[in-house]
Amino acid sequence: MVGQPDKSKLRTATIATGVLGVLWLACWADWQYFHQLTGLVGRVVSWSVFTAGVVVSLVWLWWWTRPQRRSSQKTSAFASACAVVLCQYSVFVADAFGLGGLRATLARASTAIVFVLGLAWVIWWVDSFAYDRARQRRRTPDQDAQDRPGKRIWDPRDTQAWYYGTKNRKLNQSVTTLLGYSLSFLLVFMLLTQVGGCHEVYEMPAGGGQQQAIAQTVKVQRVIQKKYVINPFSSIKFNVRDLDDVKLQFDEITEHAYTVGYGQGAGAGFAGGTSQGRVRFIRLEYQGGDWDQDFGIGADLNMLVEYGLRTKQKVAERTESRLISQLANFPPEKSPPLVYMTGQKSIVVSNDEVKVLREYLLEKHGMLFGDNGGSRHFHNQFVAMMRRVLPNVDPVPVPLDDVIHRVPYQVPFLPYVAPHGGTDALGWRVEGRWVCYYHPGDIGDAWTDDHSGVPKEIYEACYQLGTNVIFYSHVEYSKWLSSRRKAP
Repeated sequence: MVGQPDKSKLRTATIATGVLGVLWLACWADWQYFHQLTGLVGRVVSWSVFTAGVVVSLVWLWWWTRPQRRSSQKTSAFASACAVVLCQYSVFVADAFGLGGLRATLARASTAIVFVLGLAWVIWWVDSFAYDRARQRRRTPDQDAQDRPGKRIWDPRDTQAWYYGTKNRKLNQSVTTLLGYSLSFLLVFMLLTQVGGCHEVYEMPAGGGQQQAIAQTVKVQRVIQKKYVINPFSSIKFNVRDLDDVKLQFDEITEHAYTVGYGQGAGAGFAGGTSQGRVRFIRLEYQGGDWDQDFGIGADLNMLVEYGLRTKQKVAERTESRLISQLANFPPEKSPPLVYMTGQKSIVVSNDEVKVLREYLLEKHGMLFGDNGGSRHFHNQFVAMMRRVLPNVDPVPVPLDDVIHRVPYQVPFLPYVAPHGGTDALGWRVEGRWVCYYHPGDIGDAWTDDHSGVPKEIYEACYQLGTNVIFYSHVEYSKWLSSRRKAP
């Protein structure tokens, strides 16, 4: 028996757990969809709530497994809840540390675990009802109103339901349960992966600047001036300055004569940006290949950090990934100016995804940065995909004297790790704007921590080229926003 003090404590613990559960759901929704908990405070709140969720769920599991309170049903329920919380926590930790590949693997494994747990509970629920109903019929066969002749049973939990037929009723019920649950799980999964993105926006950092080349490091040399021997009694007067007696030579980084950006705002940024805006690096997820090659810390994040250091613009704290279909959830004037796509295997894109990508490039003024991660096959796959996305636009080599290769860095040659798809960058141009820039030589490998063993000249040029492409896309997007807002 549970005493009165224990009941009071149990009630208090239950209420506290309920409050924590609400906070956990709110933080999960924000982490998964809304992205409002940003900065140090947001990270502290998310870490605190998710960690507390793990601890509390484990404590409840321990409490219900004690011999005096052991209940197989309640223990199983709390064990399932713990599994869900731990799955979410593992994905959250991998995401927080930028481990993109591990995050994707854990997310897939967690989805499978949740599917199996849900299926197990549905089977238990259906079988428990069917067992109780069968036992009731055996005890009071004449009092079951649903057994009257001509009365159809519709409840799928009852093996006597008319649509299960007259043979193999239990087998038919099991198959129906499996198919019904699988379809419901798929619908809920699609809803959760799509509907939340409707609230997501991309905001550029507010500011302004000029679309010009960044000033380079110059060498300044101070030389000894000539000394004159002067007759102090001469009628000619000399204004003699104090001169250095030694020759000094040093390097000095010249100050920017301008701010890197576009528009008339203060600070490095873009017209149409906001004070909370950040330059973000978003990679596209696709089926059929290795979209997550070098994802997160060590490649994308290095490039994003370098962009912030070189342009002095505000950048996000981590890189991100989105399904191609999720690009449809961004509003036209709050869409990412640039998305990145790489890999070395196949690219499987549905017709709906092709339509979403076309609308993103043409109607939302976005830009796709493609990078061949390691094979001629990927080159063919990417070009074929773009032929579906933009059937009336042919790819052309991007000249080295194009603005995308000159601002903010002068890139005199196309740097690459290995020429998997040739030695020329390809571009798809629409109305004077590059809507897609394709790098044939695995530029992402040069962004990794070890730079894949290429010389400094190469990986530095790859950072410069990456900076140029990101900057170009944001400038073009800023120009487009300005023109739309000036239009009557």
